[in-house]
Order: sequence, then structure tokens, then C-alpha cells
Amino acid sequence: MNYSRIQKNIIKGQSTIMERILIVEDNKTLAKLIAKKISDALNFEVDTAYSLHEAKLFLRMHKYFVTLLDINLPDAPNGEVVDYVLSHNNHAIVLSGNIDKNFRKQMLQKNIIDYVNKSGVDDIKYIINTIQRLQKNQKHKVLVVDDSMIFRKQMKNMLDNLFFNVITVAHGEEALGMLQTHPDTSLVITDYNMPVMDGFQLTQEIRKNHTKEDLAIIALSSNNEDEINALFLKNGANDYITKPFSKEEFSCRINNTIEALENLNIVQNLANRDLLTGLYNRRFFFKIAQDYATESAQGTESYAIAMISIDNFSTIKQTHGEDIANQVALRLANILNSMTSYKDITARFTDDEFCVVLKGADITSANYTLDAIRQEVEKTVLFTQNDEDIRFTISTGATIGHGDEKVDDTISQADMIIYKITQNGLNQRLIEED
Repeated sequence: MNYSRIQKNIIKGQSTIMERILIVEDNKTLAKLIAKKISDALNFEVDTAYSLHEAKLFLRMHKYFVTLLDINLPDAPNGEVVDYVLSHNNHAIVLSGNIDKNFRKQMLQKNIIDYVNKSGVDDIKYIINTIQRLQKNQKHKVLVVDDSMIFRKQMKNMLDNLFFNVITVAHGEEALGMLQTHPDTSLVITDYNMPVMDGFQLTQEIRKNHTKEDLAIIALSSNNEDEINALFLKNGANDYITKPFSKEEFSCRINNTIEALENLNIVQNLANRDLLTGLYNRRFFFKIAQDYATESAQGTESYAIAMISIDNFSTIKQTHGEDIANQVALRLANILNSMTSYKDITARFTDDEFCVVLKGADITSANYTLDAIRQEVEKTVLFTQNDEDIRFTISTGATIGHGDEKVDDTISQADMIIYKITQNGLNQRLIEED
């Protein structure tokens, strides 16, 4: 056994916080090929073990994001490595050349992520795509709604194994309350037959406030009637799974639904956001800001709309070039994001003009926030490739709104305030209240 190779890998891993993947495969050529492909494609440290004994050494030293396990090893010819890895709370993907259906079914009954045949380069690509999917799944919250405690637990185990953040509840009314508590939920998986509120009623209620672009729904039922399937899909479900289902079918449908949701979000972001800064663009800003202003008019909440202009932006661009000008705009965008609430609305209108809606702000709180932003910008230093330091400032005009005016009129007032203050110098801030 090559202990020095293992020790070198262990020492190498101690100097970084990068997550790790363990490959357990007795075919050294294949193990090295998989390790290289994963290292090239993903940001992971990869360790390779050629036997169960070597795998145990690695597992004692490290916690792994996922393990890739051959089930026919010299010292573990019957898949013993799978049971050992799972018993130590590690995630496992089985690699096998065994195409026997019964053996495959037996392996999938264990708490593994997937069973992958070792037949070629395409299978390595599939493994890499699976690992990428697991990484992305960590960002998603899934709500399981089922009145059967046993079935809730089974689905939670499968979803945990796919790296989702999982919440479980027993019926529809409880699910609606949980969605209010966790508005960042990406997917609801609901049974059809439940007390209090069934899955079909729950789907209808969810779709009153959540579109398919921000929340996916998968319905489950042991009912084989096509009408039920169609009714769910017509009333807002993204997919329908008939019980009983296999682990592979469940995993594929869940992952496909989440991926489709992500793709929709990408398309939306391309249409609604500034490509450089990631802030909302002017067109989308006016839509959501006017919706907010209209809603606030029905209550007593005030808000501030601020126009922010980068001082002498054209001079910065002419003197230092477009790349530095883009860095200036991006730095300002980052400052705006970090110093405003996640509830606020921030947008880039033009190269040097930004707009912010501070929700619930009065003149005092708006003054405080906008002056803090101005001071943070004033302290900012960027460096060119020649180590020349670049500093910039902003001028801000703002007005307090009460929801009884159009947003474009309020922005025009803020623009006029900027014009007035820049007549007396740059790096200024002024807020006026109607």
C-alpha cells in the first residue's frame, strides 16, 4: 500500500478549506482519470483510494462532500465499502460494472445518491453533472407536505441525500403558514389526499401568491386517474408523480424541476438586470417601484427615492479607460447592495446613474443611510494595473414619497435636486420632502 501517497494528499488538504471528494476504485487508471476530470471541472480536492482499507484511512482524516465507490474491491468484493461509508454518515454514489437489475435494485435500496454504470467517458460526465447539481441543491429549500409521518420521513431522507434544505409538515394549512415563514422556498412537494386541506386545494392557494417562476410544485398521489393528474397540472403544478415511485424517478423529477426553475430565473435575470452590476435595470425598476408605491399609498408607509450619480464619470472613462470605469460602477453597486436592506430596490439606470428606493424610510433614516453610502464611496480606492490609485465620489438627490404620486415624477424631482446641488460642487447629498 502506498502510505506516502495518502499522507501527501492528507497534508495537502490541511492547508485549504476546499471541499473534498473521495474516489474508491481499484482500477488505478480509471481512478486517476475520474480524479483528473473532476479536478479540471470542479473546485474540489480529490483523494483516491484503491481499497477499503485505504478508504478508511482517508475517512478518518476528512469529511467528504461526496464519495464515489466501486463495489468490487480487493478487500471488499461484495459492496462492503458502501455500508461502511454510509454508516459513517457520508454521501455515496456507487460506481459499478454490474448491470444485473436485481443487484442494482438492491443497491438503490440503500441510502445512496445514485448508481452509475462504469461504461465510458459519458458516465464520468454524468458524475460531474451530478456533483454540480448537488452543489446547487444546497441553495434550495424544499417543503414536503404529507399526512403520513412515515412517508414524510422517507422523502426527507431522499431529499437530504440530494443536499436540499428540507422542511416537513402534515397538511395544507400548515404548509401555507410555513411558506410565510420561509418565503425563499423553491419547491413544494405535496400529497393529494390529506385532511384539513388537500394537495389540490393547497396548489390553488399557493398559486394565488407564487408564480411558476419563483416556486415549483410537485404533486404526489396513489390515484391513477388521468383527470387528477391533468387537474393538478392545469392549476399550477409543475409535475405529478404517481405512488409508488422509485428513488431514481423521484431524484430525476426533483432535480429536473429545480433545474427548470433555475433556468427560468436565469432568463428573468437577463431580462431584468444590468449585466455588469447585477442590479435591476431601468425598465424593470419602474415596474416594481411603481407597484410598491401603489401598495404603500394604501397604508401609512413612507419611502425615499434617491438618484445617485457618479461624479466626473466621463472624465474617469476618458482618462483611465472603460475597464476602470466599469470597476467604479461595479464598486458603487456593491456598496449600495451592502448598505441597503434586502427589501429595498436598487437599480442602474445608465453608465453613471443609479436609483435606490429605501422602503419604509423617513427623512431622518434616509439621510443617515445615504450619507453613510456617500462616505463609504469617498473612502474607496481602486488601483490600475500600473498601481495608480483611483478615487471617486457621488452626488445624491432624494425625495420622500408617500405613495400618492407616480414614481417617474418622484425620480424627476430627485434628478432636479442633483442638478441643484452639483451647481455648488460635487460629493453632495440633499433630501427634500414633499
